[in-house]
Amino acid sequence: MSAAAPPSRAVGSPQAGTDKRTAIRRAIGAGSIGNFVEQFDYGLYGYMAPIMAPAFFPESDRTVAVLGTYAIIAIACLFRPLGGTLVGRWGDRVGRKKTLLWTIVAMGVATALIGMLPTYQQIGIGAPILLLLLRVVQGAVSGGEYVGAVAFIVEWAEPNRRAYYTSYASNSCFVGTLAGAGTAALTSWVFQGDALDSYGWRLPFLLAIPLSLVGVWLRRHIEETPEFARATAEGEDVVASPVREALRSQWRPILVFCGISIMLAILSYTWVTFYPQYLTDTLGLPRWMGLASNAISIAVLIPFLPLAGMLSDRIGRKPMLITGAVACIVLVPLAFRVGEEGTFGAAVASQLIYLVPEFFLTGIVTVCAAELFSTRTRFSASAIAYNSSFSIFMGITPFVATLLVSTFDTIYAVWAYLAVGAVLALVVVSAFMTETYRSHLGADKFARQ
Repeated sequence: MSAAAPPSRAVGSPQAGTDKRTAIRRAIGAGSIGNFVEQFDYGLYGYMAPIMAPAFFPESDRTVAVLGTYAIIAIACLFRPLGGTLVGRWGDRVGRKKTLLWTIVAMGVATALIGMLPTYQQIGIGAPILLLLLRVVQGAVSGGEYVGAVAFIVEWAEPNRRAYYTSYASNSCFVGTLAGAGTAALTSWVFQGDALDSYGWRLPFLLAIPLSLVGVWLRRHIEETPEFARATAEGEDVVASPVREALRSQWRPILVFCGISIMLAILSYTWVTFYPQYLTDTLGLPRWMGLASNAISIAVLIPFLPLAGMLSDRIGRKPMLITGAVACIVLVPLAFRVGEEGTFGAAVASQLIYLVPEFFLTGIVTVCAAELFSTRTRFSASAIAYNSSFSIFMGITPFVATLLVSTFDTIYAVWAYLAVGAVLALVVVSAFMTETYRSHLGADKFARQ
């Protein structure tokens, strides 16, 4: 028999409860900081691309230079599945804490080095090649960072509050995107002309160093998740080949997650990447109005995601996902119709309507990325599932949406594209998904199917 716990730490005592809540808060901070750094870089790079393009490509054709800078993002995204699989394997073999500690170091160093790269004028074709290599490192690492952070938080969380706690991981992405875009805008205002083009654009990328140091400190001062320690005998009994085992034993939940997450990828990346550009290019709003209306809607969503998590922890994952899928089909065309009024107020209002399906889906798909899979292969299985569906559709949706509007001359073609994903999700959730809220994390949710 094990020794009795000291009275001050007894199970159910106020001290034990306080210690548990403190550990969970630390886990949320440690898990979310990497997502923040990743999305900070994403927002920063996306906004700065037109400014930094002449530094890495010939200045003879400005359009080609900008497209080349954006193309590097797309190429880097192709490495997310491979990187996510490798990081996931590492996470299931050496633990969540060690893996997430090194991913934030890799992301921070790669982001900061972008701000130190030589220019095309200095080393020629080597400049865009070095930029591409750094973005590939970021893409590969980010393929495992997000799902690893979610697994880390879920494995620390109380069973009846998992969606609430993981909502902060989702929020860290939105806050990071806003911070990156805001930092880029501030830099563009502070530095003008040649100062911005020569060195001003570099400075925000260097902020990744202090941000990553904060992340390292947070992740060093948190223990391995109790769930992983329990399932692997304190890391002594890990799966030898977690990727192979995940594909063998977890293929059903992997397919289920793919079926539900495609809808969210289309919904979210139509909203944050395509729609602001549509407001400007097609509806004629000034660019600042398109971007500002989008930023306002993101800021409005942030405080609502924890409420969505609390609701899901009460009623379950499936009711939230079904409601969100129906909202995609019913409310998104209404949002597009309101936006067609062509005013700043209409742009804001349309995106506030758009937030309704986001409310029901964003945090819930996030928590499902961990809950659907058993502990011993959770990192690998969730990385495979996330990068096989969400990452792919995240990358292609802005291109597909632009192509659909160009081909059919109506934004409702984009709604049809989303509706296909929503119908797929409805079928998968209704017919094949097992309810996961308050379930035991170590169990195989599909063992009886």
